[in-house]
Amino acid sequence: MAADGATQPAFRDRYYTSADGLNLHVAEYGEPLQPWLPVVCLPGLSRSARDFHALALHLSNHRHRPRRVLCFDYRGRGLSEHDPEVANYNPLTEMRDVLDGMAALGVSRAIVVGTSRGGIIAMLMGVARPNALAGVVLNDIGPVIEPVGLARIKTYIGRTPAPDDWDDAVHIIKRLHGGHFTALSDADWKAFARMTYRDEDDHPAGDYDPALARTFDGVEFDRPVPELWDHFETLKDIPVLVIRGSNSDLLSAGTLAAMGERHPSLDSVTIEGEGHPPLLLNTPILQRISAYITQAEGSGPPIDAVVPVETPAFDLDARPEASTEG
Repeated sequence: MAADGATQPAFRDRYYTSADGLNLHVAEYGEPLQPWLPVVCLPGLSRSARDFHALALHLSNHRHRPRRVLCFDYRGRGLSEHDPEVANYNPLTEMRDVLDGMAALGVSRAIVVGTSRGGIIAMLMGVARPNALAGVVLNDIGPVIEPVGLARIKTYIGRTPAPDDWDDAVHIIKRLHGGHFTALSDADWKAFARMTYRDEDDHPAGDYDPALARTFDGVEFDRPVPELWDHFETLKDIPVLVIRGSNSDLLSAGTLAAMGERHPSLDSVTIEGEGHPPLLLNTPILQRISAYITQAEGSGPPIDAVVPVETPAFDLDARPEASTEG
């Protein structure tokens, strides 16, 4: 609540311009000058900043360490402008957009929470800008991507029917994902639908450029998907938490075990009854991520934290202090 009793918005819509002129959106939670490490949230292929609303509220309103959280919409998703060049819908371009957005918003170093595509971008950041990473949460993604999971995603990206209303949206989401998400409550399914579709006058609407489907045109599922072990190993000197859905068809249990063997301090949690990717909705996983961030941060604010200080006003009439140098 503000001093006048007005309700403050949960987040602020911020915009910046990409290197090639697109208007890109970030949902900003918390106060910019909080001394604690900021968190950057990166969604999946066709997802938006809404996927992180519950997590961002939890972190930005933390009782002891409220922090700034930036949730990005990639080009062609959410409130960001669509790109007429479909070839630009790729992780490298999206990584550059994220780094540009962090710079525009004054964030030089952060904990990055990456879901699926967002985790790939986080690993690319480990190569291109390692100093920007204070820690990484990989939500159901690793260096080995299972082809069966990619093939399933291809079946619905750009091909999902438009829902008639919000009840129909829930029905569509259940039909697409019910086999992998076996532990969701009715409230979870409704939240899943609200995360997936944009609300237009109380009606669900698609929230990504349908041209994203064309990014699968060159993927041949009978051939091995390129592995990202070299990228993953750039994270070996920072804390990493991996979240896996027990029913995931994109991140296998074997890959998760191999990640633990290659990263000396990797931590992981498996969410029972969820698939790709876990929704980051309910209190236990939000608390688990918060605890990881606190541990990665240490006992106090980072040494490079931005802390506001009182600056004395400059008086043109004041006499300069005498120099103490001989």
